[in-house]
Amino acid sequence: MTAHTAPSPGLAQAGAESCSHTDTVAKFFRALSDPTRLKLLEFILDGERTSAECVEHAGISQPRVSVHLSCLVDCGYVTARRDGKKLRYAVGDPRVADLIVLARSLAADNAAALTCCTRIPASQG
Repeated sequence: MTAHTAPSPGLAQAGAESCSHTDTVAKFFRALSDPTRLKLLEFILDGERTSAECVEHAGISQPRVSVHLSCLVDCGYVTARRDGKKLRYAVGDPRVADLIVLARSLAADNAAALTCCTRIPASQG
């Protein structure tokens, strides 16, 4: 949090700041909720990848892969660098790998409950 020079915020303002932070964290997880983005991210965790390698791995069209990779870059999960005519993607923060490992472990431990959950729709991808 940043320091404020004004008096401490009122309850309504504090609630708005909390909501904004909660919304940001929810958006953080929504970026990972798409199976294709998650598949691409896990692929990139193993090392720098070109967009062509990502297309081959994902098994979908180049334009769709580009949209997903752009989302991952925009959200800060991966970085992109130009190498001649190619774009190369890499994980920019090692905590991303930790997050994926933890998520897989939690999902495995809760697989039965997640499978039976009707409040979250099954993935379409």
